[in-house]
Amino acid sequence: MADFIYLASQSPRRRQLLTQWGVRCELLLPGADEDVESLEAVRPGETPAAYVQRVTRLKLQASLQRMRDRRLPPSPVLCADTTVALGRRILGKPLDEADARRMLASLSERRHRVLTAVAIGVPGTRQDRCLEALSVSWVEFAPMSAAEIRAYVASGEPLGKAGSYAIQGRAAMWVRHMSGSYSGIMGLPAHETAQLLRQARVRLG
Repeated sequence: MADFIYLASQSPRRRQLLTQWGVRCELLLPGADEDVESLEAVRPGETPAAYVQRVTRLKLQASLQRMRDRRLPPSPVLCADTTVALGRRILGKPLDEADARRMLASLSERRHRVLTAVAIGVPGTRQDRCLEALSVSWVEFAPMSAAEIRAYVASGEPLGKAGSYAIQGRAAMWVRHMSGSYSGIMGLPAHETAQLLRQARVRLG
């Protein structure tokens, strides 16, 4: 039974959720020499589900290697990635404020998917074990005026967020309907993650 996991994510929301669930985690962040952003490049014709799962696997492989390179005590490693999809169109993190405004305008009064892939790598003597899950939720926004979008983007909250919004923040004011996993939309689905942690024999609570 593992007493802790490595969390290979800079998201404070994921760490907060794991702490709430009673999971002890240590951050395993990339070094300055690692090009993590290149892992998130979208391939031509890639579906949102295939994309988010592929990126999460790549991040997990890099993180397991990072753990070994740093000679850290072996323990399960958790990675996750979230993307917003409008049809087959993938909405990642905005490049700048103008990009964020464009994304939010496209989501206004529209229904879209939020996909979060989770992967846990269990280090092995000969081969690592990879456990995976995918959470798909639906969110529908009410109409957002141009002035409202400008004010929201100016708050800084949309920057660094998939789809240019954080459902646990000010964006909740425009959520007309939601179905699926609220924690999954935040970035780490509770049910799916708990199942994987149990399979990885990680102590919960």
